[in-house]
Amino acid sequence: MRPLVPLLFLLLSAVVSTSHALASAPSSRKALGGWTPIKNTDDPHVREIAEFAVAEHNKQANASLALSKVVKGETQVVAGTNYRLVLQVKDASGARVKYQAVVWEKPWENFRQLTSFKLVKS
Repeated sequence: MRPLVPLLFLLLSAVVSTSHALASAPSSRKALGGWTPIKNTDDPHVREIAEFAVAEHNKQANASLALSKVVKGETQVVAGTNYRLVLQVKDASGARVKYQAVVWEKPWENFRQLTSFKLVKS
């Protein structure tokens, strides 16, 4: 039993020094559930999510908005991915307005849901 004591001490020392090094190292990852900026808002998948958001809003609100562009966006990893997008759209009069849309997507289930669509005040 005595020979195990030095081995346990060495093992414990290694674990403590490793955990201290990890705790003091800057994290390159966002906290789970945090929002991460979308670098390329022209990405075809981001555009597809934006088109879905506008179409779903039009259906729910009996509106006729048309997507002009994705101004900016962020993603959040949840049970799937949330996309929070600022969209520039044209309304029925042709005026350009901005909305913030949140879409929840689970591609492995072929699932998308518009969870929020709000006017962005200028």
